[in-house]
Amino acid sequence: MTLLRRGTAGSAPFETVVTPESAGWGYSGLRILDLPIGSRVSFGTGDEEMIVLPLTGGCDVTCDDERVTLTGRRSVFSRVTDFAYLPRDSAVTVRAPNGGRFALPAARADRRLPFRYGPADEVPVELRGAGQASRQVNNFCTPDSFDADRLIAVEVLTPGGNWSSYPPHKHDEPGENETALEEIYYFEVAGSPSGSPGTGFQRVYGHTDHPIDICAEVRAGDVVLIPYGWHGPSMAAPGYDLYYLNVMAGPGERKWLFSDDPEHAWIRGTWSQQEIDPRLPLTSTSERKRS
Repeated sequence: MTLLRRGTAGSAPFETVVTPESAGWGYSGLRILDLPIGSRVSFGTGDEEMIVLPLTGGCDVTCDDERVTLTGRRSVFSRVTDFAYLPRDSAVTVRAPNGGRFALPAARADRRLPFRYGPADEVPVELRGAGQASRQVNNFCTPDSFDADRLIAVEVLTPGGNWSSYPPHKHDEPGENETALEEIYYFEVAGSPSGSPGTGFQRVYGHTDHPIDICAEVRAGDVVLIPYGWHGPSMAAPGYDLYYLNVMAGPGERKWLFSDDPEHAWIRGTWSQQEIDPRLPLTSTSERKRS
């Protein structure tokens, strides 16, 4: 299944579990932890490198004999967060004194790198696109920003009414212009002023002999798996800001190279005549007061 609704792909203690085996591919993974106040969870990383990324709340992370404290954040729409890198073959405990929700992007790894803390103020924040294709990208685990064996992970925030992951692109044929990367999209959507849940939409479609066809409504906690094909746009409905966590990994060199759909690549050339959406950036390293 390519679209995983919140709560349909869990295995205790994780609300959501995507492994290379469950996804039917070789490298990319994701787990979501939703921890009550004062709770803790212990697990092993096995043959995967992981990151503990707070979505809401903070936590203490113990890896073998070392520990770091993550300040975290009130929500993905309130600030850029700090994080912790977990090497493969490690024993890990995550403790949330005040509760919280945490994403664990993962990738099957060969090298065992050190356990590390990632400060929020060292996360590069990029404003990408223009006009209604404007979005914010928090490049917390890219080849240029943070050392890992295979894992590439970023956060994307899209103001309500805008499109991101646009123009549609793919990275499934290794070569000069692409690296073969399996990709996971994990979504959060800002609610309405009354607290009702928001929605967004995700498009994925195939090429040549790789059929795939998704145009789905997504809500907070949903996951879309992209083994191949053109993906985008990710559409934020008017009034509802959209967040997604991208998790990528593949068999080759750790690079993030992709090709735009030739039918829509011309759109990039229009951005020089447009301003970036003035609502951006939606977040920074300072906590923003927002529901």
